Amino acid sequence: MIRLRRLAKIARVIGKYRLDKMVDKDRLPFAARALLAPAVLFGRAKAERGERLRMALEELGPIFIKFGQLLSTRPDLVPTDICAELAQLQDNVPPFDSTLFKNNIEAALDGSVDELFYSFETEPLASASVAQVHGAVLADGREVVIKAVRPGIEKTIRKDIALLFTLARLLAKYSEDGRRLKPVEVVADYEMVILEELNLQSEGANASLLRHNFNKSPLLYVPEIYWPYSNENVLVMERIYGIPVTNMSDLEAAGVDMKLLAERGVEIFFTQVFEHNFFHADMHPGNIFVDAGNGKSPSYLAIDCAIMGSLSSDDQFYLARNLLAIFKRDYRQVAELHIRSGWVPPGTPVNEFTGAIRSVCEPIFERPLNEISLGHMLISLFNTARRFDMEVQPSLVLLQKTLLNIEGLGRQMYPQLDLWTTAQPFLEKWLKDRYSPKSIFKQFKRHVPDWLEHLPQIPPLIFQALQSMQQPQPTPSIAPSHSSKTPRRIYSRIGAALAGIGIGIASPQLANSINHIPGGSLTLLGLGLLLLLLR
Repeated sequence: MIRLRRLAKIARVIGKYRLDKMVDKDRLPFAARALLAPAVLFGRAKAERGERLRMALEELGPIFIKFGQLLSTRPDLVPTDICAELAQLQDNVPPFDSTLFKNNIEAALDGSVDELFYSFETEPLASASVAQVHGAVLADGREVVIKAVRPGIEKTIRKDIALLFTLARLLAKYSEDGRRLKPVEVVADYEMVILEELNLQSEGANASLLRHNFNKSPLLYVPEIYWPYSNENVLVMERIYGIPVTNMSDLEAAGVDMKLLAERGVEIFFTQVFEHNFFHADMHPGNIFVDAGNGKSPSYLAIDCAIMGSLSSDDQFYLARNLLAIFKRDYRQVAELHIRSGWVPPGTPVNEFTGAIRSVCEPIFERPLNEISLGHMLISLFNTARRFDMEVQPSLVLLQKTLLNIEGLGRQMYPQLDLWTTAQPFLEKWLKDRYSPKSIFKQFKRHVPDWLEHLPQIPPLIFQALQSMQQPQPTPSIAPSHSSKTPRRIYSRIGAALAGIGIGIASPQLANSINHIPGGSLTLLGLGLLLLLLR
């Protein structure tokens, strides 16, 4: 019943703002046309299309507002007039009463605002889709901002999530793209993300780690979290001053090097994804400011770390290699990497898939690099991949969204931004460092505890292997070569285990001197290598 009421509200909002005028209804499925049909009862549109869409998203709530925030950063995908209106969604969401805000703060911190803070600003600094922010001053004179979640917002979010699950299940059941898009998994992942955004303590922890990661970097500054005043319901942090990243006139007046600023945005993105494996996944213009104190060397200021993302080691590896292969126009490698990673079915014909990728990418690469939109390319590849049953990876949804945001912001600041040239040397260096001796040794040290934990199992394995080698092997009826491989496999496994354990025991001493390596570890290492050679 709740879902039906929400769906009815969506239909009413669509009609109220005549959003049906913005789509080609003849190309929509029957269910969508039925949802739009009552819109004609509301009469003529009373405002420009961008304003109507913005007001509709505001009325529908936080999930739809966040969708509008993403669209506002994509002038290459969305008309300019719509982008300009949707940009107001960043910090112009109607605020809730400051008295209610103070009551929430006092309940969360178990004290009055007058006692906790030297001063408190009743007018909000910003009012976003999920939370509201007010300025304040601590007793010691430090300027801070106080953030609290909107009252009743969790109930609204859960209603929207329930509706999205219903739509996702229908898509999975009746759409040809249902299995490939994994709509239910995507909604489930988004549910976890947006509900986590309601936990301000989690947001504070995210901000603290991001601040640590860029502590000595000139690229990005993250405000300090004041933990004595923060918990799940309230977040108090350092107040920062900067120019909104979309305020081009003020940035230019401050003498900011826009080209460098745009390139640093790309560098920050790739640093977060590949070096730190912890990236800000909500980098819309309302959360990004610029420190223009030194216009020739500008830096970014980031707030609102509620939504963060990370990738598995395999996803990092395949993503980097895929991007480099695209940069180098090695389309066969792109196809092979997609198959190897499991992003497309293993039986996908490589040659056919390669040809399809080439037909999409080559026309794009014939243009100057500073005119190539990664967003357009991703959309084209996405549409082409339907023939090959490519599946959406829920773990990469946040990354894809963030990449779209970064490119959109970069193009706004510097339309000639060459994303490819900026990213390519970074990715090449990351892949090179991944296989450097230092990186390999670091991985060895990380796994030492596991190896030592299994050390007592090695003698029984050796005994079992020797026994099996002494016993006569049965004559195979079909493939006699398999029996000869059995001892070799045993040699290989035992040898690798012994070598690894030997290195593991020695690893704490390797950084000092080879002369100080324990003799026992050298023995295990030598025995392991010998077995590997004999296999």
